[in-house]
Amino acid sequence: MELSPGPSDDLRASDDDSDPDPEPDPDAQAEAYVARVFSPPKPGLAPRRASLLSTPAAHPGAPEPRAVSAVPTAGVPGLLSLPPELLLEICAYLDARLVLHVLPRVCRALRDLVRDHVTWRLRAQRRVRAPYPVVEEEDFDWPAACIELEQHLARWAEDGRRAEYFCLADGHFASIDSVLLLQGGTLCLSGSRDRNVNLWDLRQLGAEPSRVLVKALGTQNSTHKGWVWSLAAQDHRVCSGSWDSTVKLWDMAAAGQQFGEIKGKAAVLCLSYRPDILVAGTYDKKVTIYDPRAGPTLLKSRRLHSSAVLALLADDRYIVSGSEDHTLVVFDRRTNSVLQRLQLDSYLLCMSYQEPQLWAGDNQGLLHVFANRHGCFQLVRSFDVGHRSQITGIKHSLGTLYTTSTDKTIRVHVPTDPPQTICTRSHHNVLNGICAEGNVVVAASGGLSLEVWRLQA
Repeated sequence: MELSPGPSDDLRASDDDSDPDPEPDPDAQAEAYVARVFSPPKPGLAPRRASLLSTPAAHPGAPEPRAVSAVPTAGVPGLLSLPPELLLEICAYLDARLVLHVLPRVCRALRDLVRDHVTWRLRAQRRVRAPYPVVEEEDFDWPAACIELEQHLARWAEDGRRAEYFCLADGHFASIDSVLLLQGGTLCLSGSRDRNVNLWDLRQLGAEPSRVLVKALGTQNSTHKGWVWSLAAQDHRVCSGSWDSTVKLWDMAAAGQQFGEIKGKAAVLCLSYRPDILVAGTYDKKVTIYDPRAGPTLLKSRRLHSSAVLALLADDRYIVSGSEDHTLVVFDRRTNSVLQRLQLDSYLLCMSYQEPQLWAGDNQGLLHVFANRHGCFQLVRSFDVGHRSQITGIKHSLGTLYTTSTDKTIRVHVPTDPPQTICTRSHHNVLNGICAEGNVVVAASGGLSLEVWRLQA
């Protein structure tokens, strides 16, 4: 259900920051927030399922597209005399990267076969045997998707037995609530309720713990004066958001030195860092935009929701925010106005966006997929992937999908319709977020540890 922007969306009406409320105690506010937002569903109340909810089912029999190729079928001796179907069968046993980058150099016929996107679509469908991708698009990068899919399936084959597992338990003395990978997965940042942001060197995995943990950011007793709840990065620059109502900026190219601080009026629950803007979602229902290149400087603050802002993301055109008020708001950066307000049956806790697909996890353990169709975000599918409580972290790409939950599991999926779960890992405590980059996957644990998997390169 989409709600039209109302009077509360007027810029003049929502820019007033003169709140007379007394400054709350950040620790008490944080504890009350966690008790409310992450509390299990009440007994006897079944969670509402969206009308688009999908459960695993057989794919309706639809004719597969046939590859159109200029490969000659007669008159040429050798391999190229084979029908295109047999050539594709042979190519299916070769690594996708080799097929894409080497075969086109052999001859024009193979080049034409490899450049045909139907070739790659057939290959992907053969691998996953399910509708893929969830959101159809005209310029979908089938070769890149095929490479990601095959690599993902190989890395987590045999229930993930080939993945190396590490538990980094020496570094924090309270729950870890945010995690962020940097520099292709070689470095990691973790934010905790012990008020610290720790820097880890994952190139030292397997060595002495003291070599993996580099340091805590900041020069005083702790990085922040409240729980660290969110992290975001833009190249080598990182920002951390806390329940102490501040955002601090760090330069990882300068050994993690602080180069800026934003003092707000409410706890910072989510962040998005772009080259030209830094966006913060806060407990006081606002989405606030700063220019990190100057100061940083406050550009605008909008009260877009009627409750705390729990998740957000930004790109060159839009800022998308989800709130405890069960709404998803799309803000158009170019027109400086609310473009959409979608009313949902649940509230979103995490989001992952790769245009045009927006994947989000909610407080009922469901995944939702929104499609950005020419600037209009539409809910196209909802999935039950097996989580029994809130989905706290999600990472989606062309060929991968990871989720974490307060049900103490991390699930590895293939992003098909519906998603295929290929590996599940159980933990002794709740998992509060996930990040994947390069050949590394890291989950934040309420049990004071970082859960790390190093995959085959």
